[in-house]
This record gives sequence, C-alpha cells and structure tokens, in this order.
Amino acid sequence: MTPLEEHTQKRVALIEADRALRVDNARVSRPLEDHADELVRRIRTEEATTVWGVEHEGVPHPFPGMEFLTGKDIISRTRLFGVIRKMPKGALLHVHLDLTVSPHTLLRFALQYSSFHIRSSEVVTCLNVSSVVLEIRPLAPDFPAEASSLTDACYPPMSWVPLCQARELFNEALGGPEGFDRWVTGHMSINPSTAYVTHNDNIRIWDKFRSAAMLSINIVHYAPIWRRYIRQFLEDTAADGILYVEARVNFSPRYMFDADGKMNVPHIEWLRIFRQVVEKFKQEREDFLDAKVIYTVIRDRDVEGLEDHLEDCLAMKKEFPDIIVGFDLVGDENTLVPLKDYLEPLIRFKERQKREGVSIPYIFHAGETCGDGTKADENLYDAILLGTKRIGHGFSLVKHPKLMQICREEGIALEVCPISNEILRLTASMPMHPLPILLNNGVPVALSSDDPAVFQNMGLSYDFYQVLVASEVTGLLTLGHLARDSITYSMLDGAEKAKLMHMWEDRWSKFLGELVTGEPCLN
Repeated sequence: MTPLEEHTQKRVALIEADRALRVDNARVSRPLEDHADELVRRIRTEEATTVWGVEHEGVPHPFPGMEFLTGKDIISRTRLFGVIRKMPKGALLHVHLDLTVSPHTLLRFALQYSSFHIRSSEVVTCLNVSSVVLEIRPLAPDFPAEASSLTDACYPPMSWVPLCQARELFNEALGGPEGFDRWVTGHMSINPSTAYVTHNDNIRIWDKFRSAAMLSINIVHYAPIWRRYIRQFLEDTAADGILYVEARVNFSPRYMFDADGKMNVPHIEWLRIFRQVVEKFKQEREDFLDAKVIYTVIRDRDVEGLEDHLEDCLAMKKEFPDIIVGFDLVGDENTLVPLKDYLEPLIRFKERQKREGVSIPYIFHAGETCGDGTKADENLYDAILLGTKRIGHGFSLVKHPKLMQICREEGIALEVCPISNEILRLTASMPMHPLPILLNNGVPVALSSDDPAVFQNMGLSYDFYQVLVASEVTGLLTLGHLARDSITYSMLDGAEKAKLMHMWEDRWSKFLGELVTGEPCLN
C-alpha cells in the first residue's frame, strides 16, 4: 500500500468514525427514513447550484443559509422549502406570544375597531417616513380626535388621529392607504436594511427590536383582539405542522386594555380567554394537541417587583394548573438585570412551591450573547444551578465545556432560535451558527422561532430550512431528531407526552411516504 493509499484509507475511516457520533447515526436504520433522507439531500445538492449558484436581482451574494431577511423570497420559492413546510415539526417551545401574528394581520384587526388611534413624533413626509416614532393604542369611545392626518403639514406632533382616518388620508405621494399599511407594518418588523446595514450589531438591533415590539403590543393587549389574536396564532401554528406549543406570555403589564380603552383587564382574564380559545381550537382540530403558557416578566424589575410577579405567577398556577408550565425572565441580557441579582427571590420561590404543593419549573433565557464571561454569558451558570429545565437560546454555551456536559448528562435542552440569533446579530449567517457544535456534543435541542412577527419567520419551516441548507452533513433525519427532542423536552406529563409523540410519529410516517412517492410534498 502506498503512503497515499494508506492516508486515503485512514481518511475514510476517520470521517466515518467522526460522523458516527452525529445524531443522524445514533438510530436504528429505517428504510423509509433513509430513502426520504437521500431524496432531500439530492434536492439540496441540486438547488445549491440551480438556486443558490445563480444571480438574483437585489441579492448580491446568494448562498445557502445566507442572511434570512435578504434570502427569504428565494427560500420561499425553493422545492426544498416546499418539502419542509409539509414536515410535522413536533413542539414549539420558545415563542413569545405577543409577537407571533403577522403585522399585516394585526393591523387589519386594529382597523376594525374605531377605538384605535395613532400618533407620530412629527409630520410624516417622504424624508422621515422610515425614521419617525409612532404609537398605536385604543382610546375611550368618546375620545375627541386631536388631528385628522399624520401627513398634513399642520399636524401637531404626538397628536392622536383615529387609525382608520389616518390610513384614509395618508398622503398619496407616500402611497395612500396601501402606503400607510406598508409604513405601519414596516415599523412592526425588522427589514434587511435595518438588520444588515443601519443596525448591524447586537446592541443597535435590540433598539429596533424593542420599538417594533412596543408598537405591536398595544394592539395585542386589547381584550377584544386578544381572543382573535390567540386563535390566529393557533391556526398559523397548526398550519405549519406544529402539534403543541409552550408560549411565553409577558405578564409585565399588570393590565390589558378593555373594549373602552381602559387598562383594567387583569392577568386572570388574559388566561381565562387563552384557555377558552385553546379548548375550542382543540375540539375543532385533530392535528393539534394543546397550548400551554410559560409565565414571563421583563428582567428590568427590582427585587420587590420580581417578588410581586412571583406571587402573581403562583396565583395564576393555582387558578390554571394545567396551563402555567414554567417561569422565565426575558429581555436583553446584555443590558438588563442578570440572574445573579435575583437569586434570593428565585431561591425562595422554589421553597415556596414545595410548601404550597405546586410545581412551576424555571425555563430561563440565558447566554443569548456573543460575550464570554460577561453577565449575560454567566447567566448560564445561575440558570443551571437554579434548576432550569431548559435554556432559552444558550448561544454562548459552546464556550463552556463543563456546562455542555451538564446539559447533556442532565437532559437540559436548549431552545435554539436560529433566525432570531442571526437577525439579532449574534451570528452573521447560518453556516456560522454554533448549533452543530451543540448537536455533535450530545446537547438536546428544540428548534424555535422566538418572535416571528418581528423576524418574519412564521411557524418553524424557515428555521428548519436554514439549519438544513447550512450543512453538507445535516439531513432530514437530523430534522426529525430535533422534532422528537422538542416533544421529549416539553413540560407535558408522561401520558400527554406519549400521546404527542404518537401523533407526531403517525404524521412523520405519512410525510415520509408522500415524499418518497412524489405525492403532495413535492408538488
């Protein structure tokens, strides 16, 4: 054997030994899965040339796993995306409920209620249309309009205009009513220019994220819309092959707006409406198991404020024991309060639960940062020591070999949100994302969408697609493994979890069969 032949033989053996440790290979071979996986790999290889290897107008550097907001239109037209849309996704474990319905739908809801008004920081013109600050909120039925048009040269800044009237009288030079729709919905989401040019770092993009979120939340937190909003979220979710949801609901505001524009709808009513909508949806749909709530609060409270929310969470758990499945602190970890500053109330809350005979697991955001040794990065230590059942994001976990070992051995799953991480500038593109490191080190992962209304990644199909095309090794079997993990590491009890897994396996088998026989998946 020549030295070259010997090297070649060792090379083949080393690659096989290395890839044998990947999740794709830690399974019993199933011919149908293997056939479907081979087909998906062929499609990916073909489209690497026919789709990503050609020029696209307005996209100067197309490549698989590229910046999502720039490549989304290309992605949506691919054959591979059509396949993934048909795939059953399992559970969605990390999504913020008040940022889940598309801005276009949300604006349409608001325009149906005369109580909604809008105001801007200045007269809206072609020069400032993208930079003015605007606010939308419901007001009392007898509230007198303070102005008639946002684009009138005489408009007094920050004066309220009825939303429908502002739309009707929006300057034709700015697109008229349709231009108004584009303008408002554009402020509710992040676009490529914002993410990749004007706010292209993790600090500035959070400023845009917060402004987009605040514009939407006053509409979402209007009781007549809240009911319709939850229903719309469930319909969109089930349509994308998601069978179960654990949604984070932000209970930082004490009240929601009622039909008269007054902030007097308490948390207990939020959850009562949530339960009613979910129960009705479950009765109507066989393709959806359930939706639960993770009680969340913004991590900007002082200790006393956090304790008030912990008491409220306990009360909500007692009132809705089958709905509340966890507690979390959310918001920009780089700038807001770290977990270590909340240790005393969080430890006391665990002890309180034992005395009260309830269980509200911690499911903490931690490590959503590029930092190493920063307060955001060190949230990982405290989250694990506090007994978190899962970790939201955990982007910096790969810098900590001991923590990866603990997550692997103790079954602490990471809720990885690939598109969110990229748009919030933790990574430049999917090929640079640390997800493969987590998977190849045995850390359980559930793919999630985070804030799809802002990031335009509705459902889970776009996140699954980006993960698949960003690797030459990852295949359909890995996506199936991720879907199973989302069920395994959900907060469902044993019987519910088994039922959900059975539902998913049935749909998975049907999906594979249709895929290999060229049925709807490839049309």
